[in-house]
Amino acid sequence: MAFKLIILMVDEGKTDQAMDASRHAGATGATIISNARGQGLEQHFGLFGLEILSPRNVLLILVEARRCDSVMQAIVDSVGLDDSLETGIALELDVSRALGLKEHIKKLSEQRPLD
Repeated sequence: MAFKLIILMVDEGKTDQAMDASRHAGATGATIISNARGQGLEQHFGLFGLEILSPRNVLLILVEARRCDSVMQAIVDSVGLDDSLETGIALELDVSRALGLKEHIKKLSEQRPLD
């Protein structure tokens, strides 16, 4: 079975939305790395000239390759990734090998077919 890895960097407050959308589209879960920091095109400064960085989460979502397009689109639609500069980014990578997925593969085999 072929897999892809979706890496999503999104505001902390949009993590649940992204997870709900990805599960509904066929993902079985994710690893969430909390409190990531990032800088966009423009820096934002607050009091005393300190830079303001919004808390972000990094979601690592391993997805069956044939479901990746629908999962990625569901995420984009749910959190509005293309709405502004500060909504986050998502990318997908091919996975050449993944281990420890025996039970996940069983679950994927039972899931509804793609539309």
